[in-house]
Amino acid sequence: MKVVILGAGVIGTASAYFLAKAGHEVTVLERQNGPALETSFANAGEISPGYSAPWAGPGVPLKAIKWLMMEHSPLSIRPSLDPAMWRWIFQMLTNCTSHRYEINKSRMLRMAQYSREVLQQLREDTGIAYDERTQGTLQLFRNQQQVDGSATDIEILQRYDVNYEVLDVAGCLKVEPALARVREKFVGALRLPGDETGDCFKFTQNLAKLAEGLGVKFEYGVSIEKVIGEGDQITGVKTSKGMMIADRYLLALGSYSPLMLRELGIKIPVYPIKGYSITVPITNAQAAPESTIMDETYKVAITRLGDRIRVGGTAEITGYKLDLRESRRRTLVHSVTDLFPDGGDVSKAEFWTGLRPMTPDGTPVIGPTPYRNLFLNTGHGTLGWTMSCGSGQFIADIISGKKPAISTEGLFMDRYGSVNRPIAI
Repeated sequence: MKVVILGAGVIGTASAYFLAKAGHEVTVLERQNGPALETSFANAGEISPGYSAPWAGPGVPLKAIKWLMMEHSPLSIRPSLDPAMWRWIFQMLTNCTSHRYEINKSRMLRMAQYSREVLQQLREDTGIAYDERTQGTLQLFRNQQQVDGSATDIEILQRYDVNYEVLDVAGCLKVEPALARVREKFVGALRLPGDETGDCFKFTQNLAKLAEGLGVKFEYGVSIEKVIGEGDQITGVKTSKGMMIADRYLLALGSYSPLMLRELGIKIPVYPIKGYSITVPITNAQAAPESTIMDETYKVAITRLGDRIRVGGTAEITGYKLDLRESRRRTLVHSVTDLFPDGGDVSKAEFWTGLRPMTPDGTPVIGPTPYRNLFLNTGHGTLGWTMSCGSGQFIADIISGKKPAISTEGLFMDRYGSVNRPIAI
């Protein structure tokens, strides 16, 4: 079949690769001049199945109020008149129960763990390189309350056989020796040894080359103007370079997916949650992190990527604005210099922002739509890099008419109770 993919971020590129491996003729349309130049460009670098959890959970509304009053807050809300913002916030709040949290986390873990397996096989098959490390994630607790609060996550990790370790200060120093300089600033950690790290931009660039080797055609600098539907079929995609016609269409436009779907009468609760990062050159390798540290207090990930430290985090609900706010930079700088004061030169840090396509329940939307030949792969939030390979293989199987390796339960758009129920092909 001929398949057109809209979007060449890590999700669209991974989908293209696996669809091409399945024998399809694939064309990818991308408005930028190359792959992974938007949300996939400078994310936190984590491949964290073990840390896959929805933002919506018990106690989050109260935590959010406290966060908003912190100097280095993990959360910022810049209110607007956009009704989609307020609908998303309301839906997110309805998911802040123990029952919904467990359901949502189990769905996210299913896809994230599968994705790690697919990535590992891809790495074995192709030798793809991307400053990868396989040394786990350390969720660092600065106080006992955070340690106690990890009990719910640990119960779910046990239920789904996710490997984990509860560490005291001495245990933390064995896996992250540089933290010895600031050992008085934390009390313990939850370590997820199966997690990995890597540069998402490098990965996507190299995967695009592998996809091209399989015959995938990437069309860069192409603006997507409209997806045209007639009846229950998509008949084409109108672009700045003319009409594109295919047998199947896959929409992987991240935060911009609901804007394109709106004209087709499809509504999915995907909303942009703005994140920031700084990339810091390492000046003292022994004083830098070995893998990823998640600073639980500020919700900031500090990741070693080759000769750089990537510091990513914060959640800003502000619509589609891409301005760089100095207050967000200060939070990232504070976290990394507080824990790794001698590791890198923050005066030379590169500051970046991107829009994470977030669903209110945390789980992405992957699968068919009310149009027989239109499919979705979007809504991965902060876990696009973590879930990319699994999502790509999953949707390639769906489009190919094959049974995916994992359950489809809770991954299709009908979990929102929409009248726009997908049509099985």
